[in-house]
Amino acid sequence: MGNKEHLIEQHIREYESRMKHIDELYQRAHAAAGQLDETHDAHSELRDMKTQRSQLQQKADEIKSMTVENWREDTVRNSGPMAIWDILAQKLEDFVERHE
Repeated sequence: MGNKEHLIEQHIREYESRMKHIDELYQRAHAAAGQLDETHDAHSELRDMKTQRSQLQQKADEIKSMTVENWREDTVRNSGPMAIWDILAQKLEDFVERHE
């Protein structure tokens, strides 16, 4: 495996780690929201975050299937999903703090 392939694998592992963290936070947020009335705004907020999570998963799946050349081009065009993961994780953490 070349250096570029190793770098891609490293990024993929990092994406998977971040996704696992988001999933754990989402489970806690979902459990906390379970205590609330179904009409509470928290349920709408959780649905939005679930949609964002799905979009991140799609991006991670795209990245996994890219060739080295396509990965490099995508990285130049986009900063990648890292910032979005951080924002979503922060939203979930805030949600858990408010509702647990």
